[in-house]
Amino acid sequence: MIGRLGPVVGTKPDPLTSEQQELRKAAQGFEAIMIRKMLESARETPFTEDAPLTGGGMKQYKTMRDEHFAEIASQSGALGFARSIEEQLAQFVSPKIGE
Repeated sequence: MIGRLGPVVGTKPDPLTSEQQELRKAAQGFEAIMIRKMLESARETPFTEDAPLTGGGMKQYKTMRDEHFAEIASQSGALGFARSIEEQLAQFVSPKIGE
């Protein structure tokens, strides 16, 4: 298993191989995509009509905000998707540096 995604207070994370680092980055990227898609789907519900403050400019702002939120959430491990993906795929990566 690869070390934790987020640092645990008072512990030093295990060093990761370059493959493990790439796997972690890919898992976090995939989690960010999943979060963006969930937020995009949630925003497609027609609760409001187009008005000056809900038109194209606001839509672009919300998209940028959702992308930023998705990146932060995936890097923090808040939802745990990346951790689960990483743990499932870790079996295909060499376990320690130098092996």
